Amino acid sequence: MKRKDYISRAGYAKLSGELDTLLRVERPKVVNNVAAAAAEGDRSENAEYIYGKKRLRQIDKRIEFLTNRLDALEVVPDPTTDAKVVFLSYVDVEDPEGKVRTFRIVGADETDAQSGFISWKSPVGRALLGKQLDDEVVVETPGGEREYVVVGIHTQRPSAA
Repeated sequence: MKRKDYISRAGYAKLSGELDTLLRVERPKVVNNVAAAAAEGDRSENAEYIYGKKRLRQIDKRIEFLTNRLDALEVVPDPTTDAKVVFLSYVDVEDPEGKVRTFRIVGADETDAQSGFISWKSPVGRALLGKQLDDEVVVETPGGEREYVVVGIHTQRPSAA
């Protein structure tokens, strides 16, 4: 049996919505297009038919992936405490140069480097889990060792200053 992975309610809803759209909208539309193209005759030189079949295979692979992925996910409620870093916490960290960055600890399906959403399985995510305000964190990354100090923990996205 595979280990469960974690996701936020919003992340689960996004993946479920994508699966629903593929099943109820995209796949039926492509099936109709393929059927219409097939009715035109010679399929070997029918670009619409060939492309449609390829798109149908892509959709079916994505449906299979999403179905299996959603079965392996456990929805975690939003954090209720800012006393320590937990899954879905927003964490402000300061590096030795005084630069402050905000990370959110999320599941692998929700990572977004530009937004600061990092996986709980990543080196930084693993190092931050369980930490409290003013804790020092040393993280071994592929780029070398990084040091941070936890300067803020939030249950919701901090407002921009």
